[in-house]
Amino acid sequence: MQDSPAREVPSLFGMPLEKGRWVLVASGLIINLWMGSIYAWSVFVGPLTDYYTGKLGQAVTANDILMPFSVFLAVFAVTMPFTGKIIDRYGPRNVTISGGVLTGLGWLLASFSSSVAVLSVMYGVIGGIGVGIAYSVLVAVSARWFPDRRGLAVGLTVLGVGFSAFFTANIAGWLIGASGVMNTFRAFGVMIIVVTTLLALPLRFPAPGWVPSGWTPPALKPGEEKPCECSRSRMLRSSSFYGLWACYFIGSLAGLMAVSIAQPAGTDVGIAAGFATFLVGFFAIFNGAGRPVFGALTDKITPRNAAMVSFVLIALASLLMWQVPVVPVYILAFAVLWGCLGGWLAIAPTTTGSYFGTRDYPRCYGVVFLAYGAGAIAGPQLAGFIKTSTGSYIGVFPYVLTLAVVGIVIAFTLMKPPKPCREEA
Repeated sequence: MQDSPAREVPSLFGMPLEKGRWVLVASGLIINLWMGSIYAWSVFVGPLTDYYTGKLGQAVTANDILMPFSVFLAVFAVTMPFTGKIIDRYGPRNVTISGGVLTGLGWLLASFSSSVAVLSVMYGVIGGIGVGIAYSVLVAVSARWFPDRRGLAVGLTVLGVGFSAFFTANIAGWLIGASGVMNTFRAFGVMIIVVTTLLALPLRFPAPGWVPSGWTPPALKPGEEKPCECSRSRMLRSSSFYGLWACYFIGSLAGLMAVSIAQPAGTDVGIAAGFATFLVGFFAIFNGAGRPVFGALTDKITPRNAAMVSFVLIALASLLMWQVPVVPVYILAFAVLWGCLGGWLAIAPTTTGSYFGTRDYPRCYGVVFLAYGAGAIAGPQLAGFIKTSTGSYIGVFPYVLTLAVVGIVIAFTLMKPPKPCREEA
């Protein structure tokens, strides 16, 4: 049965809407905690390499083992633009449950893969579609319920994805040691299905036009006009969209590169494998914290300035890793890179809502999110190519430094609110 996506609800969980809406944010956060287990991928790199080379006798390279990670994130991004209409038709509860089941099924089927290519299809394609469906719903729910604190609410919702590796990397490491890498895939698949199904049950949208009691939109400053409520087609004609997309791509490339190689890059600079696995969870704290921090920062200092702060941090981290690849610098630089990735997963959705409105938000942000998918392909594969060519991951950082400088220029020149527009209903 279809659940109503925009039914007037006098209260949520026995509380006024202004308080009950925070429970929906909490539900989204916990669902994303399990959906975000992709960020623990670097913990699987070594065990999967051993499994395919040792047990199955197949020759695999660093690029091969990073391919499922790239496919997952790319499919995740490509799926999002197509979910807008189904969210409105079937409602956030049903769509989220469907996404969670597909994600868990991807993990389960991956446990039976006989090659990296099969793993990329089962885990990367099926799992990626599932996360793409569910994630877009959770962001849209928070964006619609919080016109007054959109950056903070969206940042907290996606905080679960950021913090995921803090929990899932260590859980995965323990399970791999206890029962093997493929049994770990099975366990994760079951947990994702169960958690998502239960926590998606209360999800819903507010009634059209609902605003929190006592809140009115900020008064326009002299010379300002009302922000645009854009359709996706109108957004695609705006230079602001292309500036946001390019900046999101650069931020995602840098961050996803750091996520995909965190554990093996740690061993490259002399860290023991066990401690490097622990550090993946440690970096996840920064990835998670970066989301509400940059979300709130986007609300306060404008999206353009928040973007430039992020790129300055990425540039400094990359410069340090390039010039001083030692253990303390590795820890500092990767914490910053993970944090800035988390930041972009709050800056981009918040900016989309602020610049282009929420009328067509799921479809608009779905297109913006393709930048993340492009970064998911370019970042890990660039890192894998550098590793294969030079024997080290350090050579990737001069390129990331250059891109961060380019990002500063693009953010300054193009990441501005679009001109007000009048859209057809």
